[in-house]
Amino acid sequence: MQTTPQNHQAPDLAQIQAARRRLSGVIQTTPVDLSQTFSEMCGNRVFLKLENLQTTGSFKLRGAYNKIALLAGEQRRRGVIAASAGNHAQGVAYAARAHNVPCTIVMPESASLAKVAATRRYGAEVVLAGATYDEAYVRACELQSLRGATFVHAFDDAAVIAGQGTIALEVLEQVPSASAIVVPIGGGGLAAGIAVAVKSLRPDIRVIGVEAASAPAFRASLDAGRRTTVQVAPTIADGIAVAEPGRLPYRLVARLLDDVITVEEEQIARCMVLLLERSKVVAEGAAAAAVAAVAYSKLPTDMGDTVVIVSGGNVDVTMLSRIIEHGLVESGRFVRLSVTLADKPGALRSLLDVFAGLGANVLSIHHHRVGTRIALGQTEVDIDLETRDQTHIEAILKSLHEHGYLPKQMS
Repeated sequence: MQTTPQNHQAPDLAQIQAARRRLSGVIQTTPVDLSQTFSEMCGNRVFLKLENLQTTGSFKLRGAYNKIALLAGEQRRRGVIAASAGNHAQGVAYAARAHNVPCTIVMPESASLAKVAATRRYGAEVVLAGATYDEAYVRACELQSLRGATFVHAFDDAAVIAGQGTIALEVLEQVPSASAIVVPIGGGGLAAGIAVAVKSLRPDIRVIGVEAASAPAFRASLDAGRRTTVQVAPTIADGIAVAEPGRLPYRLVARLLDDVITVEEEQIARCMVLLLERSKVVAEGAAAAAVAAVAYSKLPTDMGDTVVIVSGGNVDVTMLSRIIEHGLVESGRFVRLSVTLADKPGALRSLLDVFAGLGANVLSIHHHRVGTRIALGQTEVDIDLETRDQTHIEAILKSLHEHGYLPKQMS
């Protein structure tokens, strides 16, 4: 794989400041929002750094643009190549177009049509290869070797890390009272860049990484004292679903980060819903993972002013409804019940009266009169209910039992 000298040495504050100058007029200085909702949940003042509002929908443009801006003439002529299933692909494609550099992005065949289309709109050649990101990465390396293009790694590259670190420079200006920064961590490029900048300027500020429990590569590596490969389980935080930390990010994170913690899938899903409902923020799973650390009291209550990096907002519309439903179930805002009734007039009305009396909103009803579990003269009814919280669900189940029903709560 072709590399440049920046790949081998850790970036310093001067390189991050230089990256900021390169990015001036290109990226958005994304806003910071003081969240009353998450402040109350955390016990500290919580500020959301809204990188979901960044051009291309995530922080990835910062690092990709900085990397491509540093390429020499011959490197630009040969072009760039990257492997990605989403945000990095769009960042590289956008930056390459801005510099008139040929760009190839290898994406797994399972990549969403929306992300493939968005990457092509930025002018990249998209090659679909392999069932997973790892297989797409292998194909990208093969093409890079054949074409002599520069490989733009998503996180294991000093120029990319320096670009991501520009977020920290903005945060320190926007929230000078900050005493902690919470950042999602996958391969480690974002966390490493932020840590280098913060610890150079304000070593008193704590920097904490958050990863999905389904892909705890950094936590496992730090515990082992070396880079470790983990088995990645399916996760809605696909942006940080990395099996092994990057070499350079790991060195920086191990030295500079104060802690790395994990959050569960249900917690991530609920925070995606909370961000939508309370903050009017569309956040992808990786971004919501960092917020979940705040919402689920994973952090000390004496953290002081805490800035959470909402790293991106590129959520497939087709997935969004399922994620919202998952979050509503976890928070007790939605429940699906199966109830067996006598197949006679008025039976359903009597059941609905129970729900109405408890203030539960019926969203949908499905009847089943034929099935191995359904006796003659009976009907099975599946009902989706909008509820207030878990206590409300328990009250509904109790009332149904008192009225002689035997409800089954469905997942």
